[in-house]
Amino acid sequence: MSTPIVALKITEHQHDLTIQRPASGLSLQGRLKVPGDKSISHRALMLGAIASGETCIQGLLLGEDPRSTASCLRAMGVEISELNSEKVVVKGIGLGNLKEPENILDAGNSGTTIRLMLGLLASHRDRYFTFTGDGSLRDRPMSRVIKPLQQMGAQIWGRKNNTLAPLTVKGQKLSPIHYYSPIASAQVKSSILLAGLMADGKTTVTEPSLSRDHSERMLQAFGASVEIEPETHSATVVGTATLQGQKVIVPGDISSAAFWIVAACIVPGSELFIENVGINPTRTGILEVLEMMGADITLENERVTTGEPVADLRVRYSQLKACTIAGDIIPRLIDEIPILTVAAIYAVGTTIIRDAAELRVKESDRLAVIATQLNRMGARITEFPDGLEITGGTPLIGTEVDSHNDHRIAMSLAIAALNASGTTTIHRAEAAAISYPDFTATLQSVCGQTREYANSF
Repeated sequence: MSTPIVALKITEHQHDLTIQRPASGLSLQGRLKVPGDKSISHRALMLGAIASGETCIQGLLLGEDPRSTASCLRAMGVEISELNSEKVVVKGIGLGNLKEPENILDAGNSGTTIRLMLGLLASHRDRYFTFTGDGSLRDRPMSRVIKPLQQMGAQIWGRKNNTLAPLTVKGQKLSPIHYYSPIASAQVKSSILLAGLMADGKTTVTEPSLSRDHSERMLQAFGASVEIEPETHSATVVGTATLQGQKVIVPGDISSAAFWIVAACIVPGSELFIENVGINPTRTGILEVLEMMGADITLENERVTTGEPVADLRVRYSQLKACTIAGDIIPRLIDEIPILTVAAIYAVGTTIIRDAAELRVKESDRLAVIATQLNRMGARITEFPDGLEITGGTPLIGTEVDSHNDHRIAMSLAIAALNASGTTTIHRAEAAAISYPDFTATLQSVCGQTREYANSF
């Protein structure tokens, strides 16, 4: 009996993921779908909760972060059906009608949940809401949303002079403002716009560069009056608004697709077809950068679904070349910088990433962690306060690395391991479930290999 050829050996044990690349190499092939967009999933749940009537959501991300949002909304009186990717029904209770919860609201690891809900709840007069989260979330800065909300009249208390969770907000009648944000942040912008839904008049956010616009698109779809000024990077919501439940189809998350896009680009002989990926222009920075690096990426079957542009992506192995990633494009690929760092290792020349200091206050200090862990594998990466310098062309060697409980770090290290010689073990790899519960199964599928389990996470 002949011995079957194993292209890759993946072993899950407790919270570790071990990837053993065969000496003969491998290539990635096949069609796949990625989970629903995390940003859109959060917003669909929240707007569905405060709209009148039912909202039906198809393609909802089933990761831990949207589950945290749904749990908080349920605790405030919203009826939400069991979460699944086929159909989730949210029975809206109308704007301003969220109930004071009986217990502390737990946002888990989700910065989007806590920051957007601070804005949403700040206008719920004479009701108290207290939020906490896991250790990582309790260390993440909240003043970026608290300060503008306080300018609107919000009352918010928390640790470290009202800058860290746990946080308590007491609902007040809010006044509209024009806020000039010092950073381009969709979470900051969205929190203020949600607060403005119940403020009399126009609430405007102006950013130094354009951030994701999912909130503006979805607010318009639900019936709010939203004004956009692309030239000044400004968005305005007119209060008081009336929202009506909608049917929402969540496209695949380009941030999740990014791992497979890069994997196909760097693993020789690979070709992947990724279906139903959201290509919102405020999110496609990764495609623009990879094409600048020489990636072979084709968009097929472009279409618009529930106001969001969508396409299928065909990605083939490419010889990448180095580039500089900086300036206004950074907010449009901020979550993809860890996996772009992996791509840069396999590019000819030296890649520079600047203007990305925001990554130091994510689920981990992503600049420090991705540089340290990839350097352990043999990469040549130098840190700057706001970025990285990656010297391409250095072969990676399998070793033990750590995700630092960051989902994007865990998945980036797994993709890097595909081209590393020997065996790579990723500690705390279960963090991937935050945004991509089926990541390991998809890795198995595109590698066409056998899989071993000790404990599945």
